[in-house]
Amino acid sequence: MAQFMTLPEAVAQNLKSGDMAAFEGFTHLIPHASAHEAIRQGIKDLTLVRMTPDVVYDQLIGMGAVRKLIFSYAGNPGVGLLRRLRDSVENGWPNRIEIEEHSHAAMANAYEAGAAGLPFAAFRGYKGAELAGVNPNIKSVTCPFTGEELAAVPAIRPDVSFIHAQKADRKGNVLIEGIVGVQKEAVLAAKRSVVTVEEIVDDLDSHPNACVLPGWAVTAICVVPGGAHPSYAHGYYSRDNATYIAWDKIAADRDTFLAWMKDNVLDATPEDFADRIKHLRSAA
Repeated sequence: MAQFMTLPEAVAQNLKSGDMAAFEGFTHLIPHASAHEAIRQGIKDLTLVRMTPDVVYDQLIGMGAVRKLIFSYAGNPGVGLLRRLRDSVENGWPNRIEIEEHSHAAMANAYEAGAAGLPFAAFRGYKGAELAGVNPNIKSVTCPFTGEELAAVPAIRPDVSFIHAQKADRKGNVLIEGIVGVQKEAVLAAKRSVVTVEEIVDDLDSHPNACVLPGWAVTAICVVPGGAHPSYAHGYYSRDNATYIAWDKIAADRDTFLAWMKDNVLDATPEDFADRIKHLRSAA
């Protein structure tokens, strides 16, 4: 059952160096605050999984927290490439990470298989593509009923998944509204899960088709208003486009990147965070 705790407590109890971890979100509800706490706690040697790694994964890679990245599409949405990821792959700074690239369809199916407790996912995909030539984890299987050849990839079973959501009730049930990517599957596939939320409420007041994660599927819940910034949280605050644009220049230079991370992540205070939340609320 879900336990309520602070984010530093949740990260310390559930994420260890060497783990496979997913910080999942799709366009919005990206768990930036959780990833920043992992950086502050000095977590290293992670195998990171993400369907669309963007700025926060660039930060984790640039701070030397990552050993391997399993992903489909990596970039700064609407801006360009991830410069810290590229520097790591091409130049080995701060370390040379291993990459395992898939299609979106493969990642979604792999999470589904993990959530179902299956060893692999089979689907129609990779026809005419050449990723299998550089990714040995892309295989093929023959359907025993039709003889059709299908693509197959290993199930994704993270040690811990982090997501951000709008709210949780006092029983630990979590409501996700707006665009839903693979957050639900990432939580159900993981051994442990940490959910940051904008608020705790008495009643989720959700509609019948809402995405609700039951409290028994969640390990820890942390109240972190603004925990998805600079991505948006549907119904709470908008996307901070200026931050995404600024990141391209910040990440382009190693010293500028390290200085920004020191000021905005490593040395960030609760007062700094409170000021940011006030700005988000006023701009919404």
